[in-house]
Amino acid sequence: MGADTQVDVLVIGMGPTGLGAAKRLNQINGPSWLIVDSGEKAGGLASTDITPEGFLYDVGGHVIFSHYKYFDDCIDEALPKEDDWYTHQRISYVRYKGVWVPYPFQNNISVLPKEDQVKCMEGLIDAALVARVANEKPKDFDEWILRMTGKGVADAFMRPYNYKVWAVPTTKMQCQWLGERVAAPDVKTLMTNVILGKVAGNWGPNATFRFPARDGTGGIWIAVADTLPKEKKRFGKQGEVTKVDAENKIVTFADGSTVGYNKLINTMAVDHLVEKMGNQELVTLSKGLYYSTTHVIGVGLRGGRPDRIGDKCWLYFPEDNCPFYRATIFSNYSPYNQPEDGAKLPTLYLANGTKAASTDAKEGPYWSIMLEVSQSTMKPVDVDNLLKDCIQGLINTDMIRAEDEIVSTYHRAFDHGYPTPTLEREGVLKELLPKLQDMDIYSRGRFGSWRYEVGNQDHSFMLGVEAVDAIALGGVELTLNYPDFVNTRKNTERRLNQTFATSKDLPLRN
Repeated sequence: MGADTQVDVLVIGMGPTGLGAAKRLNQINGPSWLIVDSGEKAGGLASTDITPEGFLYDVGGHVIFSHYKYFDDCIDEALPKEDDWYTHQRISYVRYKGVWVPYPFQNNISVLPKEDQVKCMEGLIDAALVARVANEKPKDFDEWILRMTGKGVADAFMRPYNYKVWAVPTTKMQCQWLGERVAAPDVKTLMTNVILGKVAGNWGPNATFRFPARDGTGGIWIAVADTLPKEKKRFGKQGEVTKVDAENKIVTFADGSTVGYNKLINTMAVDHLVEKMGNQELVTLSKGLYYSTTHVIGVGLRGGRPDRIGDKCWLYFPEDNCPFYRATIFSNYSPYNQPEDGAKLPTLYLANGTKAASTDAKEGPYWSIMLEVSQSTMKPVDVDNLLKDCIQGLINTDMIRAEDEIVSTYHRAFDHGYPTPTLEREGVLKELLPKLQDMDIYSRGRFGSWRYEVGNQDHSFMLGVEAVDAIALGGVELTLNYPDFVNTRKNTERRLNQTFATSKDLPLRN
């Protein structure tokens, strides 16, 4: 029996990857296509929630910085006005022994207590000597940390922080994913800064970033989706996949409808995909992929943003005096991320858990903090008490005071939060993704292709774009297959100047 609808390309998921694919399909105006999503709006893991009180929270920390002109052009088309965006200089710190250490930690040990400076410098010198004679690559992330930063920095920050983020020990992670994500310290400069008491300048690809003025990060992707033809988008039960028949190339949805395809671009988690395919071989293979769950906690507070918080953007927490690994001062990104000052809200309770003197609704101003906590089989979390523990962690780290008035709270767990680059990951992907592609299924995206090193919003978007170009034009999927290339600064500059060709009538390649 045939499907209810037939298309050349079916795209599953309306996050950045799926929307990248759809934008490209719409642009080249060749293959027939359809994009579906089980949610009621676009965004996926780049969406934004709004609390009843009017506080906005992204699905974790998202900001816009780009390796690709095509990506920039597409989001600027969706949000074209100057006042659609705010541009920020990143102001980030690591909280360590009651001190705010400028990010990255390993470049700013000059602000640490003297005994820690000594330990870190000794480790850095030892690491530099080892690196000079090493003739083999590090076998795992932990060995990479020791070789690059030494034992002092490893024990003070790199090991505990990365465990809090990834929810697995660093000895169980490979290091090929790192690329530009971790700063390699310059020992001579560090020694100079320690002696002179200087700190290093801003570092990294997101030293400057953009953020949408309204509707959070999710607003970007809703706006991108709005540039696509309405008749080619399906949401809710019409887009909720219940079965993928890879042999007959038919997808069944929760409302009972079916869509046939020639090529399938999948952006749902690949382990979920193979379960819906009912392919036991691939299900077994996918068991070798590991992930962590991300808990996003939001705390809305009454009062002006305190001076000790200032213009900070996001902050890192390696120590065990708080359950979260990162805090984002979400109210600093846009004044529209919280209620207006004149909005009247009651106090839920004080930060120390006691009742407020009055529960009457009062005016602001307001500010907000967004926290992230990881969970896995190797790092359990007391979910029932997580909100309370996070608020206590904010007090412990001097982010808020015990007497601060909390007017709103938010907690949402995202089962697939981080695709973990374990030692086994690459072996699984090199077998799993080609097997799917042999079935005309292009599994792409943060969890579709499971490569964290190309899991930012710009990467994810371009994974979809390049999948379409591979299907329709025989193009090379650079982002998927050559992450180091697209992330290298000189190649980023080249990519930012690249213009994608279009055609009014391009055939669908077999």
